[in-house]
Amino acid sequence: MNNNTHNENSPLPAHNQPPVVPVLLCGGSGTRLWPLSRSQYPKQFLRLLGEHSLLQATLLRLQGFPGLGRPVLITNEAHRFLVAEQIREIGIEADILLEPAARNTAPALAAAAQWCRRGGQSPLMLVLPSDHVVTDIAAFQEAVALALPHAAAGRFATFGITPERPETGYGYIHRGAAIADGFAIDRFVEKPDADTAQSYLDSGEYYWNSGMFLFRADRYLQTLNRLAPEITEPARTAVDHAKLDLDFVRLDGESFSACRADSIDYALMEKTDDGIVIPLTAGWNDIGAWDTLCRSTSADFYGNTCEGDVIAHDSTNNLIRAESRLVATIGLTDMVIIETADAVLIAPKNRTQEVKAIVEKLQKDGRTEIDLHTHVHRPWGSYQGIVQGDRYQVKRITVKPGKQLSLQKHHHRAEHWIVVKGTAQVTRGEEILLLAENESTYIPLGVVHRLENLGKIDLEMIEVQSGGYLGEDDIVRLEDVYGRAK
Repeated sequence: MNNNTHNENSPLPAHNQPPVVPVLLCGGSGTRLWPLSRSQYPKQFLRLLGEHSLLQATLLRLQGFPGLGRPVLITNEAHRFLVAEQIREIGIEADILLEPAARNTAPALAAAAQWCRRGGQSPLMLVLPSDHVVTDIAAFQEAVALALPHAAAGRFATFGITPERPETGYGYIHRGAAIADGFAIDRFVEKPDADTAQSYLDSGEYYWNSGMFLFRADRYLQTLNRLAPEITEPARTAVDHAKLDLDFVRLDGESFSACRADSIDYALMEKTDDGIVIPLTAGWNDIGAWDTLCRSTSADFYGNTCEGDVIAHDSTNNLIRAESRLVATIGLTDMVIIETADAVLIAPKNRTQEVKAIVEKLQKDGRTEIDLHTHVHRPWGSYQGIVQGDRYQVKRITVKPGKQLSLQKHHHRAEHWIVVKGTAQVTRGEEILLLAENESTYIPLGVVHRLENLGKIDLEMIEVQSGGYLGEDDIVRLEDVYGRAK
């Protein structure tokens, strides 16, 4: 630990405690949960445990906590509409900051802190990864409440998960002297081997590093500026020159990209003497791989955790998930089977960490299964691939009420649209067409066109594409209400 002393602390009495702003980190690709998690639809947006996604559940577990401010969500260009749609679904409004480049957590939180400091205020920032599971919400909120006075007084509180097993996949925090409701942080420890992890568990002095924090925005900026000004200065400029775009705050790209890439652990927490760890036992799980998902789900009499259309005959202790069709097993034990419309993963439970090798192979081969599902979400709705052949493919397109696609054209394909539900307004060159159910139109190659849903129900249609190249990058956007036109 660093023994530097600082003078930035300014303890606040309880009645002057600043508001608590939830700051959610919404990046990450979750590659070890492939094939369900893809780079364009990673695990924080998945509904793995019930009706809400992990991102939505993270926000909802704060319901009822007193003194909450408007949340701040940090994400990237590719996922911005997913974030906006998911918080809209649960009726929560938030500020959405867009990172123009991946620079790890320290710069992201520096930008968030600078954003929270607008107007001269300095709220408490409750930093939460958006892809973790917490099953005991009362215990979680109680731990946050215990950390409040420490954070208000200028300390950097983190939440250490009471370990349940000798886990080698997590970093650890070794606690020091007891402080009211918590402990000083003696040191952070990297992921250990099995024997070392067992010794940590036996000692009772170590916690899993959850990546959750609570601290004052001004203290974070002051301390990080002393330790890493090459992070705080570019982050400050990125916020000062940020631009509003629809529901998003676009951080200045050149400034933010100049930040040194580093995590909050390395840049600050391991170097400050003002850290405190609050023990937390709340059914926490970061779902780092498929086998760990079982710890947050209930199994049947035979130990199987099944989702979707599954028949498990003479099979025990398996995780089986069917997304698009029937999956049947005979005589399997301790296996993971994940089925999607375009890929199936089959692996022993104790080897699911190796899914990363599959993802690397897909990436090397340029396979689309690493990026997108056959069901792809867009700000106007979604489309689903049905069939693809040589020089043609068929999609099912859903456009939400009041939404429209960009005004666009294609260089390599023509399209035939058939309306199966709702009413479509179609721009085709100089024409404006109104198509009802069972009506269709043809969009020749190179013709400027747009699809709109002016009705009050979802518009569903079948699109048949034909041409020499059918990639999604063959779209020239001329106008777009979502800011995607080039």
